[in-house]
Amino acid sequence: MNKVMSRTVPPRPRHRPPTRRDTRRPGGAPPRTAGRPAATRARNPRTAPETAVRQPRPTDLFADRLLAVLSGQRPVHWMLRHTAGRAYDDLARLAERGPLRARGMRPVVQDIGYYVAGEGALEVFARVATGDRLRAMAFRLERGEDLRWRCTAVETGPA
Repeated sequence: MNKVMSRTVPPRPRHRPPTRRDTRRPGGAPPRTAGRPAATRARNPRTAPETAVRQPRPTDLFADRLLAVLSGQRPVHWMLRHTAGRAYDDLARLAERGPLRARGMRPVVQDIGYYVAGEGALEVFARVATGDRLRAMAFRLERGEDLRWRCTAVETGPA
């Protein structure tokens, strides 16, 4: 009887990763940093002031939103909850004409300025660039009792 014995590698336990077999490098855990334990550091991350995320101003947000509607990138009803009074009707009338639509190029808000008309009211103008062409857009923002800004008037420059 010829019996062939082959040596099999013992199976690795499946509950942990294989151990390091390279003897040239140390195999210990990384050194701990002094100070608070790692669990405390993970729960309370700190953000440096220069890396903190700034919230965009309402003037910037509304300029981008109105541009998206007036250039045909978004439907008019997208601004329904962000408008008050006759502004939605004015916006719908303006969007039909498509005053800021351009073929091939996407319009971009180039500059924004505003005037504080009163407590909780801003009158904003924006320069919109499409290639080498500049257009104007103006709108009024008012802060409601719920502390949300809403657009109450919209105008664009002559076609």
